[in-house]
Amino acid sequence: MLRTTLLLLVFLSSHWLLANQERPDDNFRNELKALLDEEHSFTDRFEAEVWMKDMSKRLARRAPNVPEKERFTILKLTHKYAKAYKLDPQLVLAVMEVESNFERFAISRVGARGLMQIMPFWKEEIGHPDDNLMDIETNIRYGCAILSLYIKRERKNVTNALARYNGSYGKMKYPMKVYRALRKRWKA
Repeated sequence: MLRTTLLLLVFLSSHWLLANQERPDDNFRNELKALLDEEHSFTDRFEAEVWMKDMSKRLARRAPNVPEKERFTILKLTHKYAKAYKLDPQLVLAVMEVESNFERFAISRVGARGLMQIMPFWKEEIGHPDDNLMDIETNIRYGCAILSLYIKRERKNVTNALARYNGSYGKMKYPMKVYRALRKRWKA
């Protein structure tokens, strides 16, 4: 009986989270498409190299099972897209830690995928239904673009934007987890 009740609670809570996952309006969808279609690159190579070395050590401690080559790919792309979308790269790393613990093939119980736990409906919403959300670059690009637009929508209120990103708008638990990871592991 207890097991059945627990299974029912898990089932209902996962469907509640999925139901609360906010679908974008037309304006948001169009802005996201435009952001994702832009090309981005590092602007300051020295800063990026210093950042990469520091963050690589931190990521190796946090996720020792991530191979070095994959770790550098994650960090390079995080820096690239965070800067392109005017985000703090360490905030993006904190989001990844909370969302997937750096498991690039993670799939949540509601179907979110990859490092930044992107819901598959985003592919349809922005008109790229064939994109692979398990691809590191695609996942980070989507995650950074979505978070950036949520920050814009929330008039730079990062806490509310993080809650929207997680589908828990109005609640503080998720943003506080991200801030805790940011403070504990990603900020100097």
